[in-house]
Amino acid sequence: MFNEGVCALCRGSKYLCGLTYCPIVVKFYSELRLKPVMFKDEVGGSSPPSVFVGRYGYPKVRVGPSIPPVSGDTSDYDLPEVWVGKPLEEILSKRLSMVVGVTEVKVDDLNSKILEKIQEIALSERSVFTELKLSKLISRKPVISEEVPPLGVRVLINDLRPESNVSFGRAVEKVFNDFDMRASEAVIKLYVEGIPISRIQRVLSVGALGKKSKRRLVPTRWSITAVDDITSKHLIKKLLNYEELNEVLVYVREYMKNLFIAILLPGIWSYEWIEAWFPGSTWNVFGRVVSIEGDYEGPSGRSDYALPGGCYYAARLAAAEHLYYRIKRQAMVFLYREIYEGFNIPVGVWFVRENIRKMFEGRPMKFSDVSEAIAEVSKYTAVPIEDVVRRSRILSSYGKVRRLDYYSTFSSFKRG
Repeated sequence: MFNEGVCALCRGSKYLCGLTYCPIVVKFYSELRLKPVMFKDEVGGSSPPSVFVGRYGYPKVRVGPSIPPVSGDTSDYDLPEVWVGKPLEEILSKRLSMVVGVTEVKVDDLNSKILEKIQEIALSERSVFTELKLSKLISRKPVISEEVPPLGVRVLINDLRPESNVSFGRAVEKVFNDFDMRASEAVIKLYVEGIPISRIQRVLSVGALGKKSKRRLVPTRWSITAVDDITSKHLIKKLLNYEELNEVLVYVREYMKNLFIAILLPGIWSYEWIEAWFPGSTWNVFGRVVSIEGDYEGPSGRSDYALPGGCYYAARLAAAEHLYYRIKRQAMVFLYREIYEGFNIPVGVWFVRENIRKMFEGRPMKFSDVSEAIAEVSKYTAVPIEDVVRRSRILSSYGKVRRLDYYSTFSSFKRG
């Protein structure tokens, strides 16, 4: 029915198979057992805070807050930074319990009264009790995506009432009120201030950053990748001034039928991300062989969108953070992931970012030679290591290509 590898490239968003729907997502819906939704005229609960901005129909999109059926501190409902280590069933239960109340607006219509209330919720530094006045049920199907964490049913709203005295916090309030600062500069400023990545993504998505004339709503899935991209580029630019790593480091993490591996090599910054989806895993449900996809960039970065999508940028941020904040060296970074049968739920790119962050918290294995590191890695991979190396631009060419500074030094030596 499908060409091998198409699902791993599409991930339910590009419809590369030629269909107008994703069979994998439909299969997931059919197997998901949700409690029946009782439609009411009004619902209330404490938004974590959480706001969703859709992408269909752009530049006219659906936007609104997500409300769980509970009051109080619900921050962990929308804080991926604390989800690693929790049962996936618990995360799904909380995410799918939230009602997504949306209204349709143009992405540049930021002066509407209802959107101002939505921005107020999105920028809050704590949970916000909110009442939604409902118009009609849009879909009982949850939001399931490779980029965005799962969300519950969607309803059209007439109005919403967030509690009064919502506080944004000094850092967020400052960039929100600065209409001369570019959005990318504001993202970096918030990141440097220690604001969680997930919160920065939310603030960007509701059009709260950037120069006044250029502020727009940004669909949630776009804002997630944009923030990962902007912040990692910021760190990489600084990394290029660091000395190079002087040893080979290997990190390994196994978690929820996923294997994560990092090999850091001496050299100027370059980066590669490769994923191997096994038959029966999320994006290889209908396959018969392992689907391996990846992409690469050198010191000058890349101008096109990476083939593996948002995971590429989420993983790159985690790697850049580790080199910049902990090792304080630049390196050639090879990141590899295997996804096994049974891991078949799209949960969002947070899963990759937070697991690689967690992997880098562990103690690395140290080697003096890349061949020794590869031999060690072969003990963990289910894909034959020869296939991994052959697919990898970094591993297959490491040590075989002379650097330009080598030839420059050699020429100077001959002239002398």
